[in-house]
Amino acid sequence: MEKVIKIKNLDCAACAAELSEELQEIEGVNAATADFINQRVSLSYESAEALEKAIGVIAGFEEVEIVDGNAPEKRESRLKEILSIAISAAFFVAGLILTIFGGDGRLVFCLRVSFWIASFLAAGWEVGFNAGKNAVRAFKGGFHPSVLLDENLLMLVAAVGAIAIGEYMEAAAVVLLYQIGELLQSVAVGSSRGAIKRLMEMKSDSAIRLTDGGQEEVEPEALEAGDLILIRRGDKVPVDCIMTEGESELDTKSLTGESYLREVKAGDELLAGCVNEGNAFSARVLRPYTESAVAKVLELVENSSASKAKPEKFITKFARIYTPVVVLLAVLIAVIPPLFQNFNFAEWLVPAIEFLVISCPCALIISVPLTYFSGVGALARVGVLTKGAVWLDKLAAVKVAAFDKTGTLTEGKFSVASAEGGENVLLYAAAAEKNSSHPLAQAFATIDTPYVAEHVEEIAGMGIACEIGGNHVLVGSSRLLRGHGVEVEESISDMVTVYVAENGVLLGKIGISDMVRPGAAEALSSLKKTGVKKIAVLTGDTAERAAETLKGLPVDEVCARLLPDEKPLRAGELKQEGTLLYVGDGINDTPVMAMSDVSAAMGGLGSDAAIEASDFVLAGDDLSALPKAVRGAKKTRKIVAENIVFSIAVKIALMAVSLAATATGAFALPIWAAVFGDVGVMLLAVLNSMRMRRRLS
Repeated sequence: MEKVIKIKNLDCAACAAELSEELQEIEGVNAATADFINQRVSLSYESAEALEKAIGVIAGFEEVEIVDGNAPEKRESRLKEILSIAISAAFFVAGLILTIFGGDGRLVFCLRVSFWIASFLAAGWEVGFNAGKNAVRAFKGGFHPSVLLDENLLMLVAAVGAIAIGEYMEAAAVVLLYQIGELLQSVAVGSSRGAIKRLMEMKSDSAIRLTDGGQEEVEPEALEAGDLILIRRGDKVPVDCIMTEGESELDTKSLTGESYLREVKAGDELLAGCVNEGNAFSARVLRPYTESAVAKVLELVENSSASKAKPEKFITKFARIYTPVVVLLAVLIAVIPPLFQNFNFAEWLVPAIEFLVISCPCALIISVPLTYFSGVGALARVGVLTKGAVWLDKLAAVKVAAFDKTGTLTEGKFSVASAEGGENVLLYAAAAEKNSSHPLAQAFATIDTPYVAEHVEEIAGMGIACEIGGNHVLVGSSRLLRGHGVEVEESISDMVTVYVAENGVLLGKIGISDMVRPGAAEALSSLKKTGVKKIAVLTGDTAERAAETLKGLPVDEVCARLLPDEKPLRAGELKQEGTLLYVGDGINDTPVMAMSDVSAAMGGLGSDAAIEASDFVLAGDDLSALPKAVRGAKKTRKIVAENIVFSIAVKIALMAVSLAATATGAFALPIWAAVFGDVGVMLLAVLNSMRMRRRLS
């Protein structure tokens, strides 16, 4: 059994990892994942008893609360934290003023110590409370050092140590700076989470279904294929549909990231999630809500944080081992050097505390997942959906890009442009193609034919063999006909040519037109500017026709006449030249997607199989979003590297300075500087992560 539990107040990756670990240790819980980005816990459990225990653990974990799924979501309040910080800051400033202007009298000394103690208590009570709760939790069902030795305990030890050596101002500064840092971190994470929540609002709450009796308001999930719906000005398109009458303009920003309005008319396909900014119109439902573009978008965004990139996984595992190790090192620093310096333990207590505070890995365990999460959100805003942060790293490394031709580089909207050889040529083809799932078959969908095809055999990559009125009919490529002994003189044309043969005799041919997507040339050129060295096209079409169709596109290689089973082999060869990205739209593209290092599917026209097999989805079928996605992935990777290098470098430098200062006696590094090495570095890393919130261009 599986269940998703909505929560709130889980605000860091380390806490999420701890909660997941505790849940997985419950007997009867097979798997558990706590998601601090989407604020939910996904459980796989065997019994109601296991679920009840899991709910108890979640409810008792730090400040986490379980949210009623039916209750309206309340705006997150930070009044308690702000009030604690304000009171602590007021007392701290009062103590600082007395230190500067109050003189050295005993009364003044007592007053300023009282102010600093009050400042420490105002900001530090929550730190102590959380450290105490974690101490209790750490010994439940065995010993969990990562639960005990968290940031709250480190800060509490630093503050109490400062009080023990008479540094009252340092103690107040430690907890005050820490609480300010926690508040700003919470605001930053909440801001990124809000960006995704706004994306989730693209789902329509209701739809107007037109019936014989008039109109009825229903949920989008209640609509079925074939239903007639009314979309008024300002309404969101509830499901994927086709416009039946009228003209209007749609705001497609939620899917494509583009701010301009798209003009639509009767016969145009409309994707769910767009907003009608023009006249009211009626539309026919193409597919149910669960298969619509908006449902795919929301599912991908909700699940994107489950698949972590290697740096994320490393940082999470690293933090579990790292924290106990640095605590041990801090103890050794406090104990071993004094043994060789006349047992002067008080002198080495401060650097030990500073080492403990500086070494806290919170800058990494917060900023790295936040950067990837922000990267996923940035790509979603330009209409590219990713199935997990792990694929951002893959996309950033792409050197070779391969494309399917039909429906990917071309519009994939086929229509009959010409027919030669008599009336039966078109009627036979229409009868045969009604049994095909190939994209070309849609060109014959509107042609009425009196014939019915029987004993239909679809030959992958070639066409259809069937019987019509007792005659053996072939409809497809020249290779299909030649394979059955029919002589064909192949014509060179920029159109797709379908040949028709009856009882071994060529009847005629049909020309089917398909246009290159607007903006395809610019999109491929932009893709090369991102660092992609080679662009190839894999197609089953003839080399001549593919070259004619793709004329003007910056394509380096056209691999033509490929059968479905030959495409993965060619993709394997392209992989030898660098990390391979494959972009396709059909069922026959799924084996190539599996072979490629990273893949993308056309979300609007693409088949469910292709979308399922791909790592990215172009929600609006907009190729111009692809180079933006590559740039976004590279930017994400760069910021992650910057945060890791910066955090580690600053911490190592401060730890070295602290130890060297004490060993030489030259000066003493103040504890507040150590707190900056933790909280300050964390804030700078988080702010750097927030650069991913900017619009990709």
